[in-house]
This record gives sequence, structure tokens and C-alpha cells, in this order.
Amino acid sequence: MATTDGTDTWTQARLAAGALFVRAGTGSDEVLLVHKTYGIGWDIPGGYVEPGESPAQACRREVAEELGIDRAPGRLLVHDWAPNPGEGDKVLYVFDGGRLDDRDIVLQTAELDSWEWVRADLLEERVVARLSRRLRCALVARAREVSLYLERGAVAPEAALPSR
Repeated sequence: MATTDGTDTWTQARLAAGALFVRAGTGSDEVLLVHKTYGIGWDIPGGYVEPGESPAQACRREVAEELGIDRAPGRLLVHDWAPNPGEGDKVLYVFDGGRLDDRDIVLQTAELDSWEWVRADLLEERVVARLSRRLRCALVARAREVSLYLERGAVAPEAALPSR
């Protein structure tokens, strides 16, 4: 879109991708959170998409860099439009990382200093509210085998959760 002065004013959203891992061998939905040595602290494994890289490729690269696990991400669980006043528009992808056992995790200390399993009902105690909502929606999408479109970490009214 061109402005009156001839410059373009297209949206320049930042893209990030991460993996939702759930704990193997348990009946509850415990989510793997990692504590990053930079940024907001607790998060899921993942990070920003680099130029020319797809969100799925970024997810795989980031998981390998952070956890030492090199495998293709599973199905897209959520696509979240998440504008941030200080950082601009963001589009965040959460892929299904599958089930992990504690022995599968080899923490890469260059970016992370700890990890833990957190029950879905306790996520807000560890992460910002918007991420907690996004992860709970990702768990629902995983259970229902659907992908969800979110805005600011919640199901957008235009894309209501499918009934089952």
C-alpha cells in the first residue's frame, strides 16, 4: 500500500514459532516450559523465524538449539496474532511437539538455564496471561485434533472453537 508521499506502509509482523511438548507417561496435561536467560523468562521452546525460513523450520531449529532434540514439528495447533505496543505486530505459531520423557531433554545452557513441567491449570503462575491462554488453547486444539486461529492469545470470535 503506497502512502501519499510514495512510500510503502505494509505491516511488518515479527514471526515466532514454538513447540508444545506434553509429559509422557502421565494422565494430566503437563506442559514443558523452559526458562530463557534473556527476554520474558518462562516460555515454550522456540523463537523468532529468520528471513527465508518457514515457521515449521524455525520451530525445528529452535527446539534443536534449546533442547538438543532434532525432529520435525507436528501439526500446527495455534496461529496467534499478537500485537504488542512496544514491539509491534507478532504472529506466533505453536506446533505439536508431542510427548517427551525427562530423559529426552538435554538443556542447552547457552540460552536456557532450567526447565520444568507445569500443569495446564497452573500456567498463569509461570507465564504471562496471553501465553497462558495461548497454551491452554493449544492443548484444546491438540486434544480435538484441530488448528485454532487466535487473537491476543484467545480464540477470535470470527473463528469460534469447533464443537465436538
